[in-house]
Amino acid sequence: MKDFGVKPYLFPMPTYMIGTYNEDGTVDAMMMAWGGICAENMVALNLEEDHKTVANIKARGAFTLSVPGKDTIAQSDYLGIVSGNKAPDKFARTGLTAEKSTRVDAPVIKEYPLTLECTVVEMQQQPYGLRVLGRIENVLADEKILDEKGKIDAGKIGAFAFDQMQHGYYAVGDRIGQAWNAGAGYIEK
Repeated sequence: MKDFGVKPYLFPMPTYMIGTYNEDGTVDAMMMAWGGICAENMVALNLEEDHKTVANIKARGAFTLSVPGKDTIAQSDYLGIVSGNKAPDKFARTGLTAEKSTRVDAPVIKEYPLTLECTVVEMQQQPYGLRVLGRIENVLADEKILDEKGKIDAGKIGAFAFDQMQHGYYAVGDRIGQAWNAGAGYIEK
């Protein structure tokens, strides 16, 4: 095995879109990959303090966290590489659309198939950066990602993961087994 030293090389890193409102009420969105579920009703976002999105989260106490689909990869990537501090109209440039959440003070980006509406519970200053803990108030799913029983079908989301090693995006979606069943043959009887 080749030794790479200390690197953040874990794969896959899911991509998420944080939606907030700027102080003038315009939409801000930022793609991120350093975060995820941390409890049944909680998400954790690991962010750098200087992001415009962080200032918005502090001011509004809320955000949305969406899973972008591969059909929006160009817009999503743009929202991750351009700072809202330098381009306040970056969301408008993408052509994406948003509506106000009915549960939290944050936008719901209509083109993203899965959105968690969150309120800020805690902002933790850590030696490695800022951790934002958000309580999930509601989950919104586009009808196109639901199965015949009305449940969310992860394979229909069209999600993509980030590759920290070579900075690529990889499609997610092929179901290869059933959780809590695929390994059942190894259980002693």
